[in-house]
Amino acid sequence: MGPRFACLFALVGIGMAWGARDAQAQLFGVEANNTLMPAAGGMAGTSIAEPQDVTSAINGNPASLTQFEGTQFLIGVTWAEPTYHLTQTEAIGGLVEPFSAKSSGLGLIGGNIGVAQDFSALGLPATFGFGLVTTSGGSIDFRQVRASHGANAELVIVNLPATVGVDLTDRLSAGGSLSVGVALFDPPFFGAMSTAYGLRGSAGLDYKLTGSTTLGAYYQTKQLFRFSDAIVLEDDPLPDNSYDVKMGMPPNIGLGIANRSLADGRLLLAVDVLYKMWNEADLFQGFYDNQWVVQLGGQYSLGRYRLRAGYAWAQNPLDPTPDEVIGGFELPGTLPFVQFNQGLVAFTSQHRIAGGVGVRDLLPGVDLDVMAGGMFLDSARISASTSTSVSSYWIGAGLTWRFRRGSCERLPVADQW
Repeated sequence: MGPRFACLFALVGIGMAWGARDAQAQLFGVEANNTLMPAAGGMAGTSIAEPQDVTSAINGNPASLTQFEGTQFLIGVTWAEPTYHLTQTEAIGGLVEPFSAKSSGLGLIGGNIGVAQDFSALGLPATFGFGLVTTSGGSIDFRQVRASHGANAELVIVNLPATVGVDLTDRLSAGGSLSVGVALFDPPFFGAMSTAYGLRGSAGLDYKLTGSTTLGAYYQTKQLFRFSDAIVLEDDPLPDNSYDVKMGMPPNIGLGIANRSLADGRLLLAVDVLYKMWNEADLFQGFYDNQWVVQLGGQYSLGRYRLRAGYAWAQNPLDPTPDEVIGGFELPGTLPFVQFNQGLVAFTSQHRIAGGVGVRDLLPGVDLDVMAGGMFLDSARISASTSTSVSSYWIGAGLTWRFRRGSCERLPVADQW
């Protein structure tokens, strides 16, 4: 196969981001990381050392962006369908009565868009990327159950990351990213949907250890949102009965390794390890402990086709001793009510599997990636009176346009087979 030149151009469709509300089908805590990307999703999100789609590089390890030469534009869409069940066996003051029901939150559509351009035509060893990424989401709704007293919670976070990767040597690349996030939060029981903005940065390295092995690492900062007047207590005797809520996404550390030494380089095996520091994230530090995530992925190249599979294990993040002050707001009632609220974010399942197929040149210069996955059913007892169960599936697809222009002189490793 002769050399192929890749390229980039940017289009952003913000309407797709609203579909991320049920991205909780595949979350680590309340973050999806790269598990819903069209190619990386087929490898259970594995993408730190050698990502297989441009949005995974833009949203993950920024140093890996240098692997995408020329110009590329990707647009992906995902359908996520969770099944979430909550059982409350005892009344909690006048706040909640006993009930057992499935959440009525529907599965919706989420989208990810990314563009990347290398500057080799200008003699610069750098690649720039920009994206629209649905990074977090959750929608739990029991308002159809009278005994729940309107219990529901919803969170959507959409980020617009600007990323740059630079080749420092033939083996070593470095990168950085700055992302502006918009969050929409509807707290349970008290208040209504509120909007806030937050910044987040990332820094990463990618190192070609041998001709067939690549190492990757990155650090992602905390992202802080402040929702003004998000909580309103109608019976509060104080003149100002509204309260602000602070919410943060955690700092993340990611380490990855990818190897192509088997099957004459056609078989890519990769392992990612994430450490999510929920104890530093406002609001969620009251519900979650720090969390380890391990992702295993493989890809076999067969002519124009890429066959992918993956498995992810995520440590149960629930804190057995939750805080009564959440995001700067002290929850009313007793500890059982705090634990009931914790149950609304109890994504406790530890096991996920995924698979996918990629097709090069479905049309000239246009690639197709499809993926599907599932999170195994898991049940958890949050307290003596609150228990939950959760499972889910998701499917997704993406198209990547690679234009024959720019000054790419060598073909990315991922495209040589």
